[in-house]
Amino acid sequence: MSGTTTGGSMTKSPARIAATVVAGVFLLVGILGFIPGVTTEYEGMTFAGHHSTAMLLGIFQVSILHNIVHLLFGIVGLALARTAGGAISFLVGGGAVYLVLWIYGLIVDMDSAANFVPLNTADNWLHLFLGLGMIAVGALIWQAGTRRRSTSGRGTSD
Repeated sequence: MSGTTTGGSMTKSPARIAATVVAGVFLLVGILGFIPGVTTEYEGMTFAGHHSTAMLLGIFQVSILHNIVHLLFGIVGLALARTAGGAISFLVGGGAVYLVLWIYGLIVDMDSAANFVPLNTADNWLHLFLGLGMIAVGALIWQAGTRRRSTSGRGTSD
């Protein structure tokens, strides 16, 4: 499942491809968060907390910590994407983390010190869709792989 050999070349499984793409997007977002112009009000960026006025693409509130978290999430995703099982774990587990972050964003007072990431309404909607999307992709790929293994005779008791 981690890759198949076809004509001497290694091909990645769908799980590894999906996790690599998602991780790459997180790395890109983390980098873009440090680029003035792409991040508006860049001079107002703080290390952490709701006082940061920097906005990625003029929409998503970011801070240095927020950008570092995106970079780290991308690095972890690339590391886990080296195997199909790790890739699915990244997609489903990472999606769960983003759903928890979405819930946190709903209950935290946006103007309090507890909003240390920082988060705004646009971030909350993005976290919801990211969480649901990552879990759905991971689960669908896992289910397709399980179905493929069972129909090929592996994994059955016959």
